[in-house]
Amino acid sequence: MEGLITFLIFAGLFYFMMRHGCGAHMTHGHGGNEHSHDDGKVAKYIDPVCSKEVEAEQGYGKMYQGSLYRFCSKDCLDKFDVEPTRYLEKEQEEKS
Repeated sequence: MEGLITFLIFAGLFYFMMRHGCGAHMTHGHGGNEHSHDDGKVAKYIDPVCSKEVEAEQGYGKMYQGSLYRFCSKDCLDKFDVEPTRYLEKEQEEKS
């Protein structure tokens, strides 16, 4: 019986931490270069190499400096891997 109580306590703590603590950003979709609109729809990602729109669950994804970038093809991902600052600078210039 003591083992069951210990298990339930740890399960409760795990749930609490995943819901409100360190894992909350994973379940709530924070981060990345996707933006949600007021109507609840999520905008598409923009491939930083070729500027094509990429669905959130399509193509290839890569975490770089704390942000998720999505790519339409393996070729674009490979180009980004070789020279990421080139494409991120291009993306910043286009936003300006």
